[in-house]
Amino acid sequence: MSIPRMAYRLRGLLIVPLFIFALLCFSYETENDWIIWPVGVSIFLLGFLVRIWAQQHLHYRLHVKKYFTNTGPYFFVRNPIYLGNILLCLGCIVVSELLWLVPIAFFYCFGIYSLVVRYEEGHLMEKYGEPYRQFMLEVPRWFPQTISFKNLEMTNEYLRTSIISEIQCLLLLFPFLLKEIISPLFE
Repeated sequence: MSIPRMAYRLRGLLIVPLFIFALLCFSYETENDWIIWPVGVSIFLLGFLVRIWAQQHLHYRLHVKKYFTNTGPYFFVRNPIYLGNILLCLGCIVVSELLWLVPIAFFYCFGIYSLVVRYEEGHLMEKYGEPYRQFMLEVPRWFPQTISFKNLEMTNEYLRTSIISEIQCLLLLFPFLLKEIISPLFE
């Protein structure tokens, strides 16, 4: 089994050690809750909204017919779900108060998802052929070249079901809230 395929299969589990470390580490925390929590939650919510927006167009968990899409966030980047995941993770790391871990977490997540994307792109190339090859040529993998407000397509008929399918992401914040509550016991 290739490394990209293994990363694809284990993509959720490979991020877990980062969360566990952020939850269990109390060393070198930045204690400024009036800045840390609003910034961290804002980054987290941005990732959550990106995932909802992408889900409306991708239909991955929506139990409807899936088809090749290049609308919504897929007009700007090929991997908005993974960008949303990176933002969710970074938001959690910020609220863990381990600001020194943020760049490490970014590069770790980016590395894992880069391997995952290498596998996915091969699979999607086989599945969709020439349209996907053209999409790969026109749309950047990670960072949008330009953003046009006329192409945003923020909502469609799948908004409600997309929110419902992504709501479990909010649970990621609860362990960090618990860490904040119990951290005075470890001082």
